[in-house]
Amino acid sequence: MSSLASLRYLVALSEHQHFARAAQACHITQPALSNALKALEQEFGTAIVKRGRTYAGLTPEGERVLASAQRMLHEQALLKQDLASTAEQPRGPLVIGVVPTAAPLAARFAAQLQARHPGISPVVRSLSSRHIEEGLESLALDLGLGFAERLSAGAWAQRLDLLAQCTEHYFLVRRAAQPEAQLRLGAPMRWADAAELPLCLLTPEMHNRSLVDSAFAQAGVQVQPVMETNSMLTLTLCVQTAHLASVLPGALVGAVRSQGELEALPLVEPEMLTPLAFASWRQARPSRALQAALAMAGQPQWLAHAAAHSGVLRA
Repeated sequence: MSSLASLRYLVALSEHQHFARAAQACHITQPALSNALKALEQEFGTAIVKRGRTYAGLTPEGERVLASAQRMLHEQALLKQDLASTAEQPRGPLVIGVVPTAAPLAARFAAQLQARHPGISPVVRSLSSRHIEEGLESLALDLGLGFAERLSAGAWAQRLDLLAQCTEHYFLVRRAAQPEAQLRLGAPMRWADAAELPLCLLTPEMHNRSLVDSAFAQAGVQVQPVMETNSMLTLTLCVQTAHLASVLPGALVGAVRSQGELEALPLVEPEMLTPLAFASWRQARPSRALQAALAMAGQPQWLAHAAAHSGVLRA
């Protein structure tokens, strides 16, 4: 077995934090994965994985091996793309991590990118802001789509290149009194009034929930949701199938505009605006696929499309 394959198994173990899941992701048996890692330890003459009944992390030496493995596998992937691509016809995978509330926007971007460059195979993963940041640093992600204010904060500001996309506006979404052909855009509602409704909101660990709570606090109220979830699908289905309301950003409202039983009311006092941005790891050499993605992400045509589906929605 090649050392490169063993390094790939080590990266998988770090990503999945579980021997069985890492083996499954690598399409090998768990004993084969364990034997490959033991062989890697013998080759380097040091312990890499902390031994225990379950996965307990990597040793300090293992973390150094992991960092080198991530760089080596990244360079291998770049070489494969370079050999298979031309500047006009990029080929290869492009892994995009996106915060759940911006998933519809990432889906539109990935679909348009693939249509423009059929050789690119986008992979879109819904992740928390923290996991996007970690994925970019470990080179497991090529591109991240998240909240610009968080991505530009602290140490990340020195490590990430950001490309502004659009600004999210927020809406109170609920069942309409009179169903129409498509989602009805109603008159503005104050955040303080929205707090009095039976709300289904994201769970507190979600970054978007902290933004929503901040808007309610600025309005002088503390919200007590009757239901919470970390699933955007569950959130939208609860509004569609039950007499609950929710706070959704424009990208998600745009995704349910065909639902005539719903209405969306722009939330005001305060008006919450959340800039979204693509992020890439500054120190990593971009692949052909990433170069094409960044080029499209900065084009006026795409930016106008993103604004039309994430900002002030029109009737």
